[in-house]
Amino acid sequence: MTETPPPRRARAEIDLGALRANVRTLRARVAPHVRIMAVVKADAYGHGALRCARAALDAGADWLGTATPHEALALRAAGITDVPVMCWLWTPGDPWDQGIEAGLDMSVSGMWALEEVREAARATGKTARVQLKADTGLGRNGCQPADWPELVGEALKAEADGLVKVTGLWSHLACADEPHHPSTAAQLDVFRSMLAHAEEAGIRPEVRHIANSPATLTLPEAHFDLVRPGIAVYGVSPSPELGTSAELGLRPVMSLKGSIALVKRVPAGHGVSYGHHYVTDAETTLGLVPLGYADGVPRHASGRGPVLVDGTVRTVAGRVAMDQFVVDLGGDEPEPGTEAVLFGPGDRGEPTAEDWAVAADTIAYEIVTRIGARVPRVYLGE
Repeated sequence: MTETPPPRRARAEIDLGALRANVRTLRARVAPHVRIMAVVKADAYGHGALRCARAALDAGADWLGTATPHEALALRAAGITDVPVMCWLWTPGDPWDQGIEAGLDMSVSGMWALEEVREAARATGKTARVQLKADTGLGRNGCQPADWPELVGEALKAEADGLVKVTGLWSHLACADEPHHPSTAAQLDVFRSMLAHAEEAGIRPEVRHIANSPATLTLPEAHFDLVRPGIAVYGVSPSPELGTSAELGLRPVMSLKGSIALVKRVPAGHGVSYGHHYVTDAETTLGLVPLGYADGVPRHASGRGPVLVDGTVRTVAGRVAMDQFVVDLGGDEPEPGTEAVLFGPGDRGEPTAEDWAVAADTIAYEIVTRIGARVPRVYLGE
């Protein structure tokens, strides 16, 4: 059988061996009784949910986590049926009935959601697995402490009626990526208080959890029964303040590459790309990279994004366009088809996702997650 050649225009190489190693690193950071939920929301942060989910499970993850019910249902439909899958971002009218049939753990943050899941349980004749989310200070989803007694009490009534099983109590941290931020300790205190109320009322959860990637890596007091690493699974540091990926024992999973489409010599004073925000200061050569903001290359990195071409790191010259951008090659003339590496692990001299985050004034989470569907994923290490 003839092998399919790798895509030439652009590709995102996904190193599943690195992903498995990251999960094993995270496993070594938590106590033996603490379970690991690999978060694969947003198509596994742009890496490909199904393949990454399977690789994470192979490496020892116990749970999978998604944001939307449709993401979780897609995992079930693809054959991942024998591990717990939690999803937490529900809106009125979402498919609670399908979630119940699929055995999903469904997050409930308020009375409207508990009522919808109760109705779905009555309609299906099955018990819904729900996890009650506490807002301990993040101020997004989750139940406020003042409303917690009502939610807990109504959940217990629904449990007594056989409509739901409260499988978890959970929350989310706001500033765990900022070492020693006072809000983290304050949130943990609130969480412990809300846990105590629920358990004293009669809730017997399977898992209690609040730790995201930075808390998994640095805050053992936040581990409880389960941790929920997301970006760390993909080998990206949660924040520069915590250390680089290498310093945290992680290896980036995604490498974004393109092929130089054109090399040409231009005179001094030649404008480059829209608006002529870059003008050559001497005769030089320009290389065309066929990736643009339609592929997820941030336009905010215009004039700053780093690219490795033929062993030298170049910088985006002028504006990133929808489908392409230009680098000034400084007189070098690599052959068309030469590889241009936007980011990767960094150990071969190429830029990293963190470098692009700095160039675009954003976070590395956004850099990898925004790489679009037009860029084929090529999986290594399967």
